[in-house]
Amino acid sequence: MNNKLYTIFISFIVALGGFLFGFDAGIISGVMSYAGPEFDLNEIQSGWVVSAPSFAAMFAMLFSGRISDIIGRKKTLIFVAFLYAVSAVLSAMSISYEMLYIARIIGGIAFGAALVLAPIYIAEISTAENRGKLVSLQQLNIVFGFFAAFLSNYFFNKYNTLDSSFLSDENVWRYMLGVELIPAIFYFVLLFFVPKSPRWLYLKENYEEAKKVLNKIHGHERGGIEITAIEKNIYEDKNKGRLKIKDLLKPSLRFILVVGLIVGILQQITGINAVYFYATSIFEQTGIGTDAAFSSGVLLSTISVIFTFVAIYLIDRMGRRPLLLFGTAGIAISLLLCAYGFSQATYQLTTEKIDQLEFAESQKLLPLIDKVYMEDVAFKNDLKDILGNKIYSKNDGAILEVSTSINATLILIGILGFIACFAFSLGPVMWVLLSELYPLKYRGLAIGIIAFINSLISSLVQLVFPWELSNLGNALTFFIFGIIALFGFLLMVKIVPETKGKSLEELERDLVAR
Repeated sequence: MNNKLYTIFISFIVALGGFLFGFDAGIISGVMSYAGPEFDLNEIQSGWVVSAPSFAAMFAMLFSGRISDIIGRKKTLIFVAFLYAVSAVLSAMSISYEMLYIARIIGGIAFGAALVLAPIYIAEISTAENRGKLVSLQQLNIVFGFFAAFLSNYFFNKYNTLDSSFLSDENVWRYMLGVELIPAIFYFVLLFFVPKSPRWLYLKENYEEAKKVLNKIHGHERGGIEITAIEKNIYEDKNKGRLKIKDLLKPSLRFILVVGLIVGILQQITGINAVYFYATSIFEQTGIGTDAAFSSGVLLSTISVIFTFVAIYLIDRMGRRPLLLFGTAGIAISLLLCAYGFSQATYQLTTEKIDQLEFAESQKLLPLIDKVYMEDVAFKNDLKDILGNKIYSKNDGAILEVSTSINATLILIGILGFIACFAFSLGPVMWVLLSELYPLKYRGLAIGIIAFINSLISSLVQLVFPWELSNLGNALTFFIFGIIALFGFLLMVKIVPETKGKSLEELERDLVAR
C-alpha cells in the first residue's frame, strides 16, 4: 500500500466514529415509535431519551482533547469504541426509561469524544495538501451512518408484521438499537491497526517511534519535512503560556469569536437534529403511514449523502461564504414551506376510517366522527383524552394516516430541501470555517467552547421538539425554525468573511483586531 492510500486508510478508520454517531442519531427516530409507548413516555421524557447523547457529548467535547493529550489519541479512541459497544448492548437490554436514558448518556460520551478526536488525529497524520479532504471524511461518515440507520430501521419495520414469530412491537426497537453493536465492534478492532499519532509521540518525547510512524505514513523525504514542522509547533507551544477562557474576550479576537458563535449556534438551532432524530414521527404527522415514514427516512439520508459530496466538491472552488449563504437561505425557505404545508392540513375521522384501524380500542373514537379539525394540536389532545397517552403513542401513525388531509408531497419537498441545503452548507462548512478563523494559539480553546455550545443547543432543541409538536403544533414549530434560519441568514450576510484561498497567516492578519 503506497503512502497516500495508507493515509486515507487510517483516516477512514478513525473517522468511523462519525459513522457510529450518525447511526445512533438516525436509529433513534425509528426506535421512539416503539420504545415511547413501551415505557409510556410523555413528550419531555421522549425528548430526554433522544437528547441524552447530545447532552453528554457537550461535556465529552470539553475534556476529551485533554485526556487524549495525557494517554494518547489512539488509546482514547479505542475506549470510545468500547463505550459505543456498551451503549448499544445496554440500550437494547433496557428494562426502564431510566436505563435507556443512562445507556444513551454513555453513547453520548463516546460520540462527543469521537467528533473532537477524529479531526485532531487526522490533522496530525495528514499533510497540508490533503488535510481538508481527509478531515471531511468524518462528515461523510456521519451521513453514511444516518443512511445505514434509516435503511436498518426500514427493514426492521418492514419485517415486523403480525405473521412474524421473531419481531414484534415489543422487541423490534431493541434490535434496532442492538444492531449498533456490529459497527462498534468493527470500529474497536480496526483501531488497533492505526498507528499512534506522531505529533502526540513527539510531545511525549518518543522521537524514534514518531519518526518511524511519519516515515511509514509519508515516506522518508516528506516525513523529514513533517518532523521539522512538528518541532516548530512544539517550540511555539512551549512559549505561548497557559490560556484562559477570558483570553478569547480580548478586543482583537471579539469579531471572530462572534462569527464562530453565530455559525455554531445557527447550525443546531434551525432544528437539523430534531428533524433527523424525529424523522419517522414527522413524516407520520403528514398521514402517509408508518411504512412510508420509514422509507421516507431512507430517502432523507440518501439526499444527505449526495449533497455532502457536493459540499466536498465545492468548498474549495466556490468558497465558504457562498455555500453558507445559499444553504441557509434554502433552509429558511424549506422550513417555511413545511410550516405552510402543515398549516393547510385538516383532520377528520369517519366511521369508514375508524373501521380501517386495527387496534382494539379504535371504537372509542366514535364520538369524534365527522368532527373536522383545522389544526393538529386540538385533534391530538382529543385523541389522547379518549385513548390515553400510551395507546395513542402506539397508534398515532395509523390514526393520522386515515384522518389527515394534507399535501404530503409539499412537506416531503420541504424536509428534503432542508436536509439538502444543510448538507452542503452549515453541516460541513461550519467545522472548516472554525478551523480557519482562529489563530493557532487560540484555536483549540475557541473550537472547544463553540463545540460545547453547539452541542448544548442541539440537546435543548431535541429535548423540546416533542413538546413543541404536541403543544404548539407542526405548523408553528416549523415556522419558528424557519424564522430563526431567516434571521441567521441576514446576520451571516453582514458578518461572515470569506476564507477560501488564504493562508492561516493571511486570515489572522485580516481578521484579528478587525
